[in-house]
Amino acid sequence: MQSKFKQATDRRVAIFFAEGLEEVEALSPADILFRAGIPRDLVAITPERMVQTSHDVYVRCDRTIYDEDFSFDDYDLLFLPGGMPGTLNLKACGPLTEAVERFADAGAGTGTEGKQVAAICAAPSILAELGLLRGRRATANPNFQHVLTEQGATVEPASPVVEDDNIVTSQGMGTSVDLGLALVRRILGDEAAARVREGIVVLH
Repeated sequence: MQSKFKQATDRRVAIFFAEGLEEVEALSPADILFRAGIPRDLVAITPERMVQTSHDVYVRCDRTIYDEDFSFDDYDLLFLPGGMPGTLNLKACGPLTEAVERFADAGAGTGTEGKQVAAICAAPSILAELGLLRGRRATANPNFQHVLTEQGATVEPASPVVEDDNIVTSQGMGTSVDLGLALVRRILGDEAAARVREGIVVLH
């Protein structure tokens, strides 16, 4: 029996799917957001809604950035999963990187209240190369943390999730649940995050 979505907020999250993404890094936070009642769309950056992941899993997205009625401004948080070559494909998507820059700038100084950006695994390197992590605390997959450092970020290698103002970064598939719960807390607060955490049986 399919669970019924119980919307708890008007704030919306867009999760961007590129060919070759790491599917758990996208779907684990998507699942957690659903459980919390936070509207989220799986958005393909290709004209087709069906996207092949780096592990030959096919995911049918809710919409694509090519839909006539699609607007980045319909969302409060833009989330970039990692994986290869998914991260490279996200980086090559001009409309997406322009929106990410705009969200990072528009939400600066607003913490959890304004426009937000999140990225996991290799994808924080996109933010770093756009100059969005300079002077900020951040993390990424260990193989990409040097990119963050080279672009002026302060890397926290022991942290599964790092939140700095309106930008959230995380290390990889193994930290995707931590990231999902962090996003719930940022949007709905501690109580909602604790409720979801208990429901998915996080033991640590």
